[in-house]
Amino acid sequence: MVHEQQKILCALRSEQMSLSGLWEFPGGKIEPGETSEQALAREIHEELGCTIEVGDFVVTCTHEYLNVCVQLDTYYAEIIYGTPVAKEHQKLEWVNTDALQKLEWAPADMPTVQTLMKK
Repeated sequence: MVHEQQKILCALRSEQMSLSGLWEFPGGKIEPGETSEQALAREIHEELGCTIEVGDFVVTCTHEYLNVCVQLDTYYAEIIYGTPVAKEHQKLEWVNTDALQKLEWAPADMPTVQTLMKK
């Protein structure tokens, strides 16, 4: 989860993605031999074209969709090089933490949203 100036970077899933039209925190799947932190840095570089420094752990949550079970390990991250570009998503938005609940989130991301709202 990329944050900057008290805002969180949120990504709107594109029409080509499952759960299109729902918001999520940018990230992706861990490849064999990677840590969660390494996967996050790689995925942000691939999907958004910028380099991040992974920070503090936020929360781990698991969500079971009809055909797959996903585990999301969420971390704060800071952009250290580049500007995020929506290469795979419909659009990106910087959102204040207190406004996160106004977006329509992918179900797997809801526990992270709830955790952030409590902080």
